[in-house]
Amino acid sequence: MSLTSAPDSRPSSRAAPLAGRRTESPVVELNVGGEFYTTTLGTLRKFPGSKLAEMFSSPAKACLDAEGRFFIDRCGTYFGPILEYLRSGQLPTQHIPEVYREAQHYEIKPLIKHLEDTPQIFGEQVARKQFLLQVPGYSENLELMVRLARAEAVAARCSRVLVCLVRNEKEDANCADALRSLEANKRSVVKFGPWKAALDISDLLDCLNMDIKARGYQVCYSHNSPLPAKVSDYFYTFSFSWW
Repeated sequence: MSLTSAPDSRPSSRAAPLAGRRTESPVVELNVGGEFYTTTLGTLRKFPGSKLAEMFSSPAKACLDAEGRFFIDRCGTYFGPILEYLRSGQLPTQHIPEVYREAQHYEIKPLIKHLEDTPQIFGEQVARKQFLLQVPGYSENLELMVRLARAEAVAARCSRVLVCLVRNEKEDANCADALRSLEANKRSVVKFGPWKAALDISDLLDCLNMDIKARGYQVCYSHNSPLPAKVSDYFYTFSFSWW
């Protein structure tokens, strides 16, 4: 983003717009997604290598709004905590996941490191996500569950999706006949596992429930399988409510 511009030679009684004053003052006015902030170039350049430092140091053409403010097309609500950290080193205490996402976008590495040590981000990034990385096809199966639920939603208040969860190869073998029977009866089942993490079925159920709700769906799960008792422990029904 350029910090210099050719002066306007036309006479005017108005003060020069921000774009024309950038070489005269270290003060910078920002429009971040419709939220207005005033700060200094020194604050924005505090961490060399960050996107903000690059944005306000490079000769690239600036993006300005109608009033001559520098425009950044990001959520302005969470830019405030970013700016406060650059000014004073104060860490945010609210909206940690959202501020973490913005810190990642602006590539402010010290802030990212501090936030990754908070319980919210540590638990999500180190514990839960690392567990899910050891569950083969987790994201794909989650998408399949949502697609199946939506496909059954026509003129229905609820959709039900049958899920099979197996922790190891032995449980996988125990469920093989039941899965073949369901397939022969054209009953859709989404199968998770085996996985290598040390977490239990209840942990995976909670992850599924959390991730589906995070997409805005009303969902709950129950352990009421129509299958024989010897395999019913591996099958759960997720119910999606539409209205």
